[in-house]
Amino acid sequence: MDEYSRIVASVAAELTPKVASVKAGRSSGSAVIFTADGFLLTNAHVVGSARTGSAAFSDGTSAEFAVVGADPLSDLAVLRALEPTPPPVTLGDSDTLVVGQLVVAVGTPLGLTGSVTAGVVSGLGRSLPARSGSAVRLIEDVIQTDAALNPGNSGGALADAGGHVVGINTAVAGTGLGLAVPINSTTRSIVAALMRDGRVRRAYLGLVTTPAPLPPAIRERVGQASALRVVEVVAGSPAARAGLRAGDLVLSAGRKPVGDAQGLQRLMFAEAIGRPLPVTVLRNGALVDVIAEPTELTPYSTL
Repeated sequence: MDEYSRIVASVAAELTPKVASVKAGRSSGSAVIFTADGFLLTNAHVVGSARTGSAAFSDGTSAEFAVVGADPLSDLAVLRALEPTPPPVTLGDSDTLVVGQLVVAVGTPLGLTGSVTAGVVSGLGRSLPARSGSAVRLIEDVIQTDAALNPGNSGGALADAGGHVVGINTAVAGTGLGLAVPINSTTRSIVAALMRDGRVRRAYLGLVTTPAPLPPAIRERVGQASALRVVEVVAGSPAARAGLRAGDLVLSAGRKPVGDAQGLQRLMFAEAIGRPLPVTVLRNGALVDVIAEPTELTPYSTL
């Protein structure tokens, strides 16, 4: 057996027993056991509004589960098996991935338990829109892979050559184009919040923005190459109360440079709710500092 085949076969042998086929209501997909006491990780869209379901494993055993919490804005959900499960996977760190690196996908496409495909990391830093009610957010740093994914792979494992799970497969965007939610520090925080509270609390400013490059003279002045142009400020929102305006270029928030939507989103978690948030913008060539106080994002928030 050649080296490539040995690696794929080794990862498959390691992960196949630890990836379940799950059914929740009318929906089905895959889930990954990630703790020794029976917690599983899957996609929020796999469980939908269901509160219970069943998981089947490659060794022929099965277990009922309860949905501990789901977060549509990251497309992640945590399940708790009510019966014994196989041992957990080892979670890796998607921040260490490089384009061209070998990855292996394990899941249950079309209900076929223990299906394995392999490919490479085709791209990093992709963004995937997610929605909860009227609230829309980008899932950041999504992993793009050419490992074949099909319906039912959602919620399954994307692993590196060492068998460490670095992503949760979430979407098929086209032939040879699969996407996975990364396993990184942000995802670990989301999973911890779901296990602890059953939901993820996020902060809300009320801005519609788009990335914008800064002119060379401004780049030298502020020490960064891009900012977020404010397209719209929602009436009555924290951003509106702070005095932010359409046309402003957001340079920093919380005293951290902001060059893209992800830079701002990383600040919009529970710890920012109700706390003063310094925001620096470029307005008509002048630097303007304002203080915003984010509120909690709800499914009915306009933006």
